[in-house]
Formats: sequence, C-alpha cells, structure tokens
Amino acid sequence: MAYPRKLLNRGEHINLDLHPHWVVFVKPGTIVVVFVVLAIWAQQLGDDWFKTGVSRVLLVAILLGLINLGSAVMRWSRTYFVLTSQRVIFREGVLARRGVEIPLERVNNVNFAQSVMERMLGAGDLLIESASEVGQQLFGDIRNPEQVQNMIHEAIHARIGRDADASPVVAQLERLEAMLLRGSITQSEFDEQKRRVLE
Repeated sequence: MAYPRKLLNRGEHINLDLHPHWVVFVKPGTIVVVFVVLAIWAQQLGDDWFKTGVSRVLLVAILLGLINLGSAVMRWSRTYFVLTSQRVIFREGVLARRGVEIPLERVNNVNFAQSVMERMLGAGDLLIESASEVGQQLFGDIRNPEQVQNMIHEAIHARIGRDADASPVVAQLERLEAMLLRGSITQSEFDEQKRRVLE
C-alpha cells in the first residue's frame, strides 16, 4: 500500500516510498516454522496420550505464532518511510499511530549502519540528525540505506537550489515592500513593480 497522496502538501511530490525491509518477518516466520516442525515430530511419537497433549499445545502455539506473523504483516503494511521534495516522513502503527516529519531544510546529517548480515540482505539503519528538539531520529530496517542516504542528500541539494533561485525574488519583493512602507513609492507603483518581478 502506497503512502496516501492526500497527506502531501501542495506542490510536493514523492521521491521515495518504502515499507520496512522483509527481514522484519524472519523472527515471527521462524517461530511458526519451528512449531510446525515440532508438531510433525510429535505426531511420530508412539504414546497416544502424550502425542495428543503435545499436539494440542503445539497447535495453540502455531495459532499464536500465525497471529503474531499476521500482526507483523499488518504493522509492515502500515509503516512508511517516505522522502518527498520537501521532507522526510515516517509513519507507523495500525490502531495507535506515530509519525515523524523532518523538513529537508532542517536535516544536518544522514548516517547509515549495516551489519555484515544486513549488508548481504540489503537492510540497515538510518540516523537522521536535524535542527529540532529531538535532534536525532533512528529508522530501522530500511531497504538499501546507502542509496536512501544518497537520495536524501540529492533532495536536500535540489531543495536548497530552488530556495536559492527564489531568494533574489524574495529580496526584491521585501525591498519594494519596505519602500512602500517608507512612502518612497505609491501603492500603484508597488503593484506594477511587483508584477514585473514576479513575471
């Protein structure tokens, strides 16, 4: 399921839309497989009374394991790591929700970390340092964190470049407004010059 487009700002577009890496299913999936193997092994036992008791316990364990696996799938489908043209967005939770948004202008540094196994699987952690009260945000189980790091840096440079291009226009408008407030130009002169600047 993709990140809802209705939650984007006007003029904002998505550069990257990720769910967590599939490695999040390894632990709950392994538990189910182990209990299934134990259940098959219990069926090979000779004592019917023992076999029946163990089979019932293992059946309950398998059902609980499947519920846990289903819960992991639901959490996975409702967890988003999104990079847009304006911000980094993280959302997670099925019933209770939690979210983090970091404007690209406030990102100071992006680091990634991968263990040997994570590198083989293409997963890892991403640490984003920003100029905010929290300061650092750690995002785990990110797919291809090195590529994501590069994409964030590219988005930041693109955003800064657009802001730099817009700043002369903003400076001219501020200068015109100051002249209007001082009475150096009339309202009609201000409107005419503003129209020329914005063309």
